[in-house]
Amino acid sequence: MKKLLLITTGGTIASSPSDEGLIPALNSQELLSILGLREEHIQLDCEDLLNLDSSNMQPEEWKLIARRIYEVYADYDGIILTHGTDTMAYTASALSFMLHNLPIPVILTGSQLPLLHPLSDGVDNIRLAFAAAQCALHGVYICFNRKLMLGTRAVKVRTMNFDAFESVNAQPIGIVDARGLHIYEKDAISLKGKCELYDDLCEDVYLMKLTPGMNPEILDVLANMNYRGIVIEAFGAGGIHFIRRDLISKLEEIVAKGISVVVCSQCLYENSDFSIYQTGQKVLRHGVIQGYDMTSEACLTKLMWALGQTADPQTVKEIFATNYVNEITLK
Repeated sequence: MKKLLLITTGGTIASSPSDEGLIPALNSQELLSILGLREEHIQLDCEDLLNLDSSNMQPEEWKLIARRIYEVYADYDGIILTHGTDTMAYTASALSFMLHNLPIPVILTGSQLPLLHPLSDGVDNIRLAFAAAQCALHGVYICFNRKLMLGTRAVKVRTMNFDAFESVNAQPIGIVDARGLHIYEKDAISLKGKCELYDDLCEDVYLMKLTPGMNPEILDVLANMNYRGIVIEAFGAGGIHFIRRDLISKLEEIVAKGISVVVCSQCLYENSDFSIYQTGQKVLRHGVIQGYDMTSEACLTKLMWALGQTADPQTVKEIFATNYVNEITLK
């Protein structure tokens, strides 16, 4: 008999109408009563950890969740974490880096419609989360719309459609069809040692999208605000302008100040490759870190996590050159 823990944090799945719109309201027992799950084959514990709209889910909450999971993981075969969809990909990525070598599956899920709605997608999502939590998996995953995805590869791509998340640059770890749940174990997270909690995060990290004509002095503003890390979504495979508005020279100045800069692509799919074009090669020579095929959410949270572990920019580079939980495809 599998022993599972359901942790709730709020989100749309637990919301009910109010005078100011939907707000998180349901606790774990109320969620379970609506689901009507049969528990003959599992032992289930419940914990209401937070009750937030996920727009308010921030690094402080990531730490709280990570610490709680670390405190209890040895007592369970799997953990289900309900969460709002808007920032679920950020939370899943952050937990993936903070909880090293997690020997059990932690499955994040939620819904586009509240569970109280008769047509809610939350019923199927939670049932899949319970099934996935009983599988022989390690680490953090997101399940949504009959797909199970790596926590560092899932991205919310739709605001209304039930197929809200896609697994970017990596196939889903599991899918549901008429034969049930199929897990592709070769693509899942593998254990590489003892489970450890590394929950120090640097909150002074900024994610910016490059636009044509952007003034390079925006980077001076971030430096003056004491930001220690910057993630830039560049054009295509890694293009950054340097004619008239020389962003590349400004990046060199920023890196020389000890600020870590990671550059990924604005394109959702496929990888950045700074070796292809002149602009990309210029960026590499100035000490910028490549994000390759990582999602923006994974780049941001990995940089926050890396800067939480070290103040040395070279060590940050080495961390980004390491694949921890299949978050990056390295050449």
